[in-house]
Amino acid sequence: MKRNYLLLIFVLVFLAVLSGKLTAGMSFVGRLGIGFFYKQFSFLKTWWQAALIYFGSMILVGILLYLIDKLLDGRKRKLILLSLFLLSLAGLYFTYHDFRTNLTYRWLGERFHLGIYLYWIGWCIISLFFALTPKKQVVEAAPPTNE
Repeated sequence: MKRNYLLLIFVLVFLAVLSGKLTAGMSFVGRLGIGFFYKQFSFLKTWWQAALIYFGSMILVGILLYLIDKLLDGRKRKLILLSLFLLSLAGLYFTYHDFRTNLTYRWLGERFHLGIYLYWIGWCIISLFFALTPKKQVVEAAPPTNE
C-alpha cells in the first residue's frame, strides 16, 4: 500500500471536526463546570475551536512521526513507531478509566467522552499509517557505462 498523505489529512480533519462537535455537545453541568471552575478549557465549548486544537495536535504528532520515519531505518524505526502506537492505546485506556472513575468527568456526558476518545483514535491511526505503509525508498540511478 502506497502512502497517501492527502487521505491521512482528510481522515484527521474529519476526526477533528467530529471530535470538536462531540466535545462541544457536553452536558449542561459540564458547561457550568467549565464556565465557573475550569476556565482554561473554555475552548471546548465552541466546536470549531476544539476542532482546531485537536487537528493541530494531531498534525504535530504526525510531523513527529514523519521525522522519526525519515531519520530512522529498519528495526529501530519500527520499534519507535510501535511504542508510540502503544502509548496512544495507553492514553485511550487511561482516559477511559479516568472518565469512568472520576465523578467530575462523568458529568461531562457521553458525547464529550466520545470526542476525546476520537483524539486518541486519531493518534492510533497516524501511528499505524507510518508503521504499516512502506517507507519510500530512494532509488539511485546506475552510472552510465562507456561501451
